[in-house]
Amino acid sequence: MAGVVNTPFAGIIHDFKGRRKCYKQDWLAAFNSGVRILAPTLYIFIASALPVIAFGEQLSRETDRSLGIVESLASTAICGIIHSIFGGQPLLIVGVAEPTIIMYTYLHSFSKGRPELGQKLYLAWAGWVCVWTAVLLILLASLNASNIISRFTRIAGELFGMLITVLFFQEAVKGVLGEFLVPKSVDPRLEVYQFQWRYTNGLLAVIFSFGLLYTALKSRRARSWRYGFRWMRGFIGDYGTLLMLVLWSAFSFTVPRDIPEGVPRRLELPLPWDPKSLYHWTVVKDMGKVPPLFILAAFIPAIMIAGLYFFDHCVSAQMAQQKEFNLKNPPAYHYDIFILGIMTLICGLLGLPPSNGVIPQSPMHTKSLAVLKRQQMRKKMVQKAKECIKAKASKSEIYGKMQDVFIEMEKSPKATSVAKELENLKEAVMKADDGGGGGGDTKGKKFDPEVHIEDHLPVRVNEQRVSNLLQSILVGLLIFAVPLLRMIPTSVLWGYFTYMAVDSLPGNQFWERLLLLFITPRRRFKVLEGLHSSFMEIVPYKTIVMFTLFQLLYFLICYGVTLIPVGGILFPLPFFFLIAIRQYILPKIFDPAHLQVLDSSEYEEMAGAPHNIPLNSVEISEDEFYDAEILDEITTSRGELKHRTLSVREGRSQMVYPENSGHS
Repeated sequence: MAGVVNTPFAGIIHDFKGRRKCYKQDWLAAFNSGVRILAPTLYIFIASALPVIAFGEQLSRETDRSLGIVESLASTAICGIIHSIFGGQPLLIVGVAEPTIIMYTYLHSFSKGRPELGQKLYLAWAGWVCVWTAVLLILLASLNASNIISRFTRIAGELFGMLITVLFFQEAVKGVLGEFLVPKSVDPRLEVYQFQWRYTNGLLAVIFSFGLLYTALKSRRARSWRYGFRWMRGFIGDYGTLLMLVLWSAFSFTVPRDIPEGVPRRLELPLPWDPKSLYHWTVVKDMGKVPPLFILAAFIPAIMIAGLYFFDHCVSAQMAQQKEFNLKNPPAYHYDIFILGIMTLICGLLGLPPSNGVIPQSPMHTKSLAVLKRQQMRKKMVQKAKECIKAKASKSEIYGKMQDVFIEMEKSPKATSVAKELENLKEAVMKADDGGGGGGDTKGKKFDPEVHIEDHLPVRVNEQRVSNLLQSILVGLLIFAVPLLRMIPTSVLWGYFTYMAVDSLPGNQFWERLLLLFITPRRRFKVLEGLHSSFMEIVPYKTIVMFTLFQLLYFLICYGVTLIPVGGILFPLPFFFLIAIRQYILPKIFDPAHLQVLDSSEYEEMAGAPHNIPLNSVEISEDEFYDAEILDEITTSRGELKHRTLSVREGRSQMVYPENSGHS
């Protein structure tokens, strides 16, 4: 590609040709999986649908019901179907996300304050913004702009992610506080809006929102629970958030009958066949009524939205095809931006908020398909290995049969690639004992297909288009489940916003470094005892502090831009400036080697090791409360003293080698 990179449309053509070669296989791979493909489909459908419902409710509140949940679901479904069939990278999940909500909120504020537009022509003017955005995206794709994706480093991605997290928190707080107030466009004289019932509604909102937050976070870690069967813990871990949303929605119907209808408040959304909903599909007829000056002015927000979509879409695609997934089919960054431009144009003409690539749904989709492919490959290889063992085949024959299964499922792999990827598995087979004993680490261990194949099987992803297509269709069918969606309390969604915010913090090194600033020097060794990021042991603490403070200052600038009433539409601008700052200014402030570690494209963790600090080397001050910490470790939360008994291994060690037995 290096020779044609500077030629217009070269990137799109190159991507199209690359994906065309594997297009047929993209469909056959799913059908070969049979009903197993439904598991990742359902998983990603839930992960995609819940945020869209939450964002749709936020959009409805911010645009005075001009747009809402129905339109957000319709956009996600239409764009998802288009991308799954015609897109380049089918693992990429698209949907209406927080950046779209922010931009459409600013567009509404601008339109509402202009008598030439007003509420009536808001969607028509937004349609023109989408037209300009589509033109700019197609232009970016044709000029091979996706080549600069490598310049969007971790610092930009983490700042953008932290901004979205803070906006999630902000929306949740606004939502819960709003439960104590009288909503807009209602009669405040109604009984349900009297003080005592507003106060009751607010208290219920606090209970439901915090209840969903707590239970959703707990269910997310269900796989590590001690109780329940493995399949049950896995099911709760995968679908716990949906289960908690259903649980708390059902719990909201247990309030006493004496409470007036409308407490707690629930989602308000029109039926898909109501005239108010049907208007969106014909908004193109009103686009001609927008004054020419405002048609030209729509180009300004279009620049911001195009840049934002370009950044968000490329990063989502990048996350969906990380090198650890070992994808075989080529990427299609340029072609996917071109398709994004087409989808944005369609959404604008239909009066819908546009959809683009979303995180974390995209990498979650790839990960779920990796598990599926691994299960299929493992099952066949274990079966073949057991047949060989039963027939008393040699080690070479056992490995050869497993290699044949791997090659068969890989379709057309390179011989060198197979040998390299199965190197560890081959070693496990060839060095294993036949069962007659022996010594050493490898000798004396009989080859167990169930164990060794699981440990040494390389990561593989079932690259196909069906799961994306099916989940998009399911999202579209949710439009006809409006009567069920109306049963969800709004307070449950505020809890879900908080859950999304809290759940996005782990893995964000900017957040981890912010927490590090509040750890006293004498307690910093505690961080090194557990899993920790590699920069903790490579970069000097002073450099970490300076880099973190720079990020914090820049984050406050980005957040401050969002608070400007109309000028907030320029909030993507600081992220574009950050590319130049990172490339030309930061290397002059920080050591390039340290900067490379802090702004690494990969998240690298190091295993912790106990740090034995001599007591006489630590100056104990009054504010360290070591006695209290020791008490916390040896007592339960109820204050009961923990009585520690020796483990079997420890007891055995002391029995064999007692302190004064004379053993040397």
